[in-house]
Amino acid sequence: MVVIGGGPAGIHAASNAARYGAIVTVIESDRVGGAAHLLDCVPSKSMIATGGAVSFTRRIAGMGLGDLDAKLDSAKLRGRIAAIEQTLESSARRLLESQGVRLISGHGRVSGPNEVIATTADGVEETISADFIVLSTGSRPRVPDWVALDGDRVLTTREAYPPSEIPSHLIVVGSGVTGVEFVHMFSSLGSQVTLVVSRQQVLPNKDPEAAAVLEQTFIDRGVKLLKGARAVSIERADDSVKVVCDDGRIANGSHVILAIGSIPNSASLGLEAAGVELDDGGYVVVDRNLKSSVPSIYAAGDLSGKLPLSSVAAMQGRKIAEHAMGLHQRVHRHLDYEKAASAIFTEPEIADVGLAEAEAFSTGRKVRVTKVPFSSNAKALINDDPRGFVKIVSDPATGVVLGGSIVGRHAAELIAVIALAVTAGLTVTDLHESQFAYPTLSEALAEAAE
Repeated sequence: MVVIGGGPAGIHAASNAARYGAIVTVIESDRVGGAAHLLDCVPSKSMIATGGAVSFTRRIAGMGLGDLDAKLDSAKLRGRIAAIEQTLESSARRLLESQGVRLISGHGRVSGPNEVIATTADGVEETISADFIVLSTGSRPRVPDWVALDGDRVLTTREAYPPSEIPSHLIVVGSGVTGVEFVHMFSSLGSQVTLVVSRQQVLPNKDPEAAAVLEQTFIDRGVKLLKGARAVSIERADDSVKVVCDDGRIANGSHVILAIGSIPNSASLGLEAAGVELDDGGYVVVDRNLKSSVPSIYAAGDLSGKLPLSSVAAMQGRKIAEHAMGLHQRVHRHLDYEKAASAIFTEPEIADVGLAEAEAFSTGRKVRVTKVPFSSNAKALINDDPRGFVKIVSDPATGVVLGGSIVGRHAAELIAVIALAVTAGLTVTDLHESQFAYPTLSEALAEAAE
């Protein structure tokens, strides 16, 4: 097996295939670990954790403590992020090397259904034959034609971990998951923030109640929301930027960050010449086993056009290894993307899994929706953070848990319980009769299932 791209999908495909006895080569042009981890998730969540610590010091009076002035040390923050990235990259390398996986630093391209050409940084080419090829080259931030990036004040998300200076007034273009995380991140670190929202709510594809809680939190922090506004141009001055919207509104700030989606890294891989079908967006068309139109070539992660989540990419890699090594000749569980849990690391956190309430009602499906606020939870009150709620969606006839959403502290951790229930077909009775520890936030899950 030859894997092009050493991100979460590629690492898990390589590691599992090697464990099952395959001879595996991984070709990675940058850093083993992948952009999703080392250029997106790890630095952003590290900054969010630092911002959360700073934010907490601003409200410690509610914990019975006096004032504490926490000042950001940007150099230490950059060092902290670099250390985490190095640890994770080294760990991934050690895992693969311990399994006998060959690592090539360079660019890989497909030259046939069973052949890959690896080109190293110094231009040396090597042709490698393979029974199977796995494409897992990820994606990159989308940059419209009307944007001129400068790496200084007009940035993509990958150029802001952290920037050389914390913006005095940051404009975030894009109100999806990445956009709201950046709003939370920089407002926590002391920036004034303006968010350009193309629709009438942030997180347009999420539970409206969850979005409403987050919007109110942003407003309480002084974040300015430009709703129903689509950015059409960015003008750069010496020490400022101006974002012009399609309705004539203008946002003025010191920096602007684009968070308006991503595009797949499918160019220069030789896919069209090899007969690999791409859709109109440049994603590889795959079947439920992640096979492309060429039977010996798989695609996973962002390149597959499925859910752009690291957890999904890792599971895809594992499933590819199992399928390529013949383990799926027996009955097995295919990937069900609707049962993948996702989380947004804002304050409060937002997490969901499975069938959403709004989706059920829009399709006319009968569901039972129960909701419990954290304002009645002992641990939330002890933490002096009663914001948010737990919502469970279930089948009214059978009680089977179909989905759920959580808004509040540690929502990303708590959603695992509902995700397990959705995947395993557990009922609300199973959750309600589980004996959770007291006092914990998880008790709200049992109460919502009641």
